[in-house]
Amino acid sequence: MSVAGVSTQALVLAAALWGAAAGALLPRAAYRFAVPAGEPWRERCAQGHPIRGWLGRARCGPCAQEAVREQGATRTGVKARARVTVRAPEAAKAPYSPSTALLAVATALACAALAVATGTRPELGVWLLLAPVWVLLAAVDVRVQRLPDPLTLPLAAAGLGLLALVTLMPEHAGDWLTALYGALALGGGYLVLFLVNPSGMGFGDVKLALGMGAVLGWYGWPTLLLGTFAGFLLGALYGGALVVARRAGRKTAIPFGPFLIAGAFAGLLIGAYAA
Repeated sequence: MSVAGVSTQALVLAAALWGAAAGALLPRAAYRFAVPAGEPWRERCAQGHPIRGWLGRARCGPCAQEAVREQGATRTGVKARARVTVRAPEAAKAPYSPSTALLAVATALACAALAVATGTRPELGVWLLLAPVWVLLAAVDVRVQRLPDPLTLPLAAAGLGLLALVTLMPEHAGDWLTALYGALALGGGYLVLFLVNPSGMGFGDVKLALGMGAVLGWYGWPTLLLGTFAGFLLGALYGGALVVARRAGRKTAIPFGPFLIAGAFAGLLIGAYAA
């Protein structure tokens, strides 16, 4: 095997390991952000224990400790009272959000695919930093049909800012001005759809479109159009499947953020590979 082949495999492996590590830290944030629109972000678990930080495991430490004490009391024949309740073991077993393994695998696969498509070009670093945020946004939107502003708005700024730094490095394959125009174009297009049909398009999708337009625009207008079309196609196929299965009607609202992200991801892979 050639040296180039070995280095490519090492790059893909490193990207996958990064994705797995980053994805394993997402469950707590997914749980805290997954609240209906208008409600504050979660600060306590289902049993009322405070949640510290935004990154980490998907289980509540105090609930797990209570479960361990209850199990120990049961084994010694002592009846557990006071703070230990029969619900503690179930609470300790119940994850905050999609399992750690699911988020870690999803992020690892996304990062590995980005490494395969992008190769050693410097913009790969930007994609690897943004990919965990894409996975987190999709996980939250699936659960509560909400795209949090603390994620969507900084996503666009971070993408453009990081890509501006990439332009200072050799061997990059994109154009920053096109990325900026792509963000404005896709964000503006989604804004028009929101104004025309607010019940069919959330304003969170408009803000998410800014960030996804930036990464797609980096590789040019064809990539932007491809990623945009792919997102709408995936959303239409999913909605049609629900209607055929009689699990939804034509006016049933579905979270569009995951399809926007998936379409942009597909366009980004093709754009990066072809660049």
